[in-house]
Amino acid sequence: MTQAAALDRTAESLLAFWAEAGVDAMLLDTPIDKIEAGKFVAPKPAEKKPLLVAAPKPGVSDISAAVAQARHLAAEAKDLDALKAAIAGFDGCPLKFEGARQSVFARGAVDAPLLIIGEGPGPEEDARGEPFIGDAGQLLDRMLGAAGLTDRVFITNTVFWRPPGDRTPSLQEQQVCAPFLERAIELVAPKMLLLLGAPSAKAMLKRDEGILSLRGRWFEWRSESGHLELPAMPTLHPAFLLWQPGAKKKAWSDLLTLTERLDRPDRGA
Repeated sequence: MTQAAALDRTAESLLAFWAEAGVDAMLLDTPIDKIEAGKFVAPKPAEKKPLLVAAPKPGVSDISAAVAQARHLAAEAKDLDALKAAIAGFDGCPLKFEGARQSVFARGAVDAPLLIIGEGPGPEEDARGEPFIGDAGQLLDRMLGAAGLTDRVFITNTVFWRPPGDRTPSLQEQQVCAPFLERAIELVAPKMLLLLGAPSAKAMLKRDEGILSLRGRWFEWRSESGHLELPAMPTLHPAFLLWQPGAKKKAWSDLLTLTERLDRPDRGA
């Protein structure tokens, strides 16, 4: 590997680390020494500015109609096959028309005690119509096998179409897909949820912390209707672990903690 290639890989790895930690913006391209710059400059009095109303962001529109339609279609799905068909026929998510080849719903055991939720499909998933089948998915499968969870999981995502350029799905895109995801949870009826990566954890738990703060902790996920509650644990996304192999120890610890609780005998009355 050339020195330039090694530097590029290091930079990509560092960016992946900060993105997974929740950093999504950079304030300035170059640092400025504010103390040195302001040594001989008297502070200016605050200037009164007229109150401005923020214009709506491009591409963000009222999604209530799309969410209502998704909720109606999801409620009508009596099994997972019907739910998969409803998702494929749904036109309310803009990701469907931004280059995705097909919808990508789920894979795994239909009566799994553990339901795993990732971010969104990547190129391999988009091509084959199944979630987590690329490099990250293969790593996830190896980890699940080592933890004794093979054939005990149902795997899906917060959105069902590949975002263009493999960007993070927007909150609006996740909200439109949420009724289908909640219906999947109802039909599978798992004992608990494993949330892979910051986008999944933030969307499901309605929290703003980065994944490095959320991972390994137990939270209660509640459906929008409030009728369903499940314990949920966020952990690091397998794609992040491919960039940061040193973080695998943390993800493995999270998985062992979850497995111990999953296999703990019920102590109810």
